[in-house]
Amino acid sequence: MTLPIANEVRPQRPRAPIPSGLALEKEIARLRKEMKAVILAHYYQDPEIQDIADFVGDSLQLSQAAAKTDAEVIVFCGVHFMAETAKILNPTKQVLLPDLDAGCSLADRCPPDQFAKWLEQYPGHKVVSYINCSAGVKALSDVICTSSNAEKMVASFPPGTPIVFAPDRHLGAWVQKKTGRDLVLWPGFCIVHEQFTERQLTKLKVHHPQAKLIAHPECEASVNSLEKIYLCMRDRTPEIVVPEDVRVRALRPVKRMLELSA
Repeated sequence: MTLPIANEVRPQRPRAPIPSGLALEKEIARLRKEMKAVILAHYYQDPEIQDIADFVGDSLQLSQAAAKTDAEVIVFCGVHFMAETAKILNPTKQVLLPDLDAGCSLADRCPPDQFAKWLEQYPGHKVVSYINCSAGVKALSDVICTSSNAEKMVASFPPGTPIVFAPDRHLGAWVQKKTGRDLVLWPGFCIVHEQFTERQLTKLKVHHPQAKLIAHPECEASVNSLEKIYLCMRDRTPEIVVPEDVRVRALRPVKRMLELSA
């Protein structure tokens, strides 16, 4: 799982049984209204979760939605780094993550302390970090990117500017090829993405010669459920908390991404 910088899990008291079916959806709707909450869900979430969400999108769209919301509580149906991004943008709002184990192997492979030490080898380099990283890594960056705007974020720096790209080496290599820029790549990867090899895809193409192949440089999995969403809203936990000094430093590169993506 992605190790949180900080999180708050409140003590539990005996509670009534979790409702099911339509009763569960009605309870979530009641809590959403009572808490003045907004539910944000990533595209990879199950259909039943997307159906109850106020907004569904990719990492960039969810960051934009989080930045604009006037809700008092944000329930983030995604992984830990996404909820952290929402907290970075909304320090006064409560941000809830239905499952604290909703992590990202890519973010795990780039601990902030190791990344900071590694960056000492590249003084004068601008740092472009994929949004799939911790708040601590964002705080060490000049701009954040998503898979949909990575090329644009790299191109925002004048030609000849030395650039470090982290934490996904596959996305970095793709951006390097698309832009023609020489990037220094942090050697990180997503274990899910690494499982898809050219040999496996070739075998699939043999069995399905007419199929179109659509590839993404990085993948994630969903571990949320309606029950977990209900419980996190009912109990207001797990709550995402980012230390203020880290949040302030991470806010600058996130806001730069949003401004360049407007």
